[in-house]
Amino acid sequence: MVRVRLQRAWHDGVVEARERSRRLRAWSSAAFARGQWRLQRGTARAAAALSASHVPPPFVQRLAETWHRAECWVAVAAFGFIAALLVLDVLGREFLGPLLRFIGFEPGATGIFASQKLSIFALVIGSFAGIGIATATGAHIVPTFAAGWVPAHLQRVYDRAVDLLTGLFLLGVVWFAFKFVGSSMRTDLRAPVLDWPVWPVQLAIPLGFLSAAGRYFLYAAWPALRPKPPEFQE
Repeated sequence: MVRVRLQRAWHDGVVEARERSRRLRAWSSAAFARGQWRLQRGTARAAAALSASHVPPPFVQRLAETWHRAECWVAVAAFGFIAALLVLDVLGREFLGPLLRFIGFEPGATGIFASQKLSIFALVIGSFAGIGIATATGAHIVPTFAAGWVPAHLQRVYDRAVDLLTGLFLLGVVWFAFKFVGSSMRTDLRAPVLDWPVWPVQLAIPLGFLSAAGRYFLYAAWPALRPKPPEFQE
């Protein structure tokens, strides 16, 4: 009698365990299917959002244009200053000085004091302003050897992801550049001859990379702002 009861209890337990196992498998399969469907839907929505070529708001367009115009003026002023300074320095040393000596005057030094140092300072400012200008006009060198590996329907997603990663990388460069400027400020590093602190001029380095990083973030958010590659520009 006891044996029969034990066998029946064992049989009922096995049946119940099998039923629970079946229900668990069915529930886990349904949960996995729902999770996979939600993941695919979320991925599709994210890809659609990234691939959309959003038109930037008017104020963003104006900001980008004003930003670019200001950098152009800084670069033009810097290189114009270099050209004028060097021309006046050469004219003073090679023409004005000999002329005054010829007519009997001793003018002393007729060149511009520290013209080469001033030109280097202006060159640093103009060059790093040019980083933002090159980014805004698409004139910088961009490696595209792997771009052909991306399927056509994912090209926009790829471009925006590349812009975002490039902006993040440039932010890292900006951080190191500010560390460099900070070290010059703490040690009170000064330029020879002029005895000027060099950190205000060195600020052009992080600001130039920061300008480029900001532009890449704008391109990632609004791909319509991205300039055409040089081979497609008119």
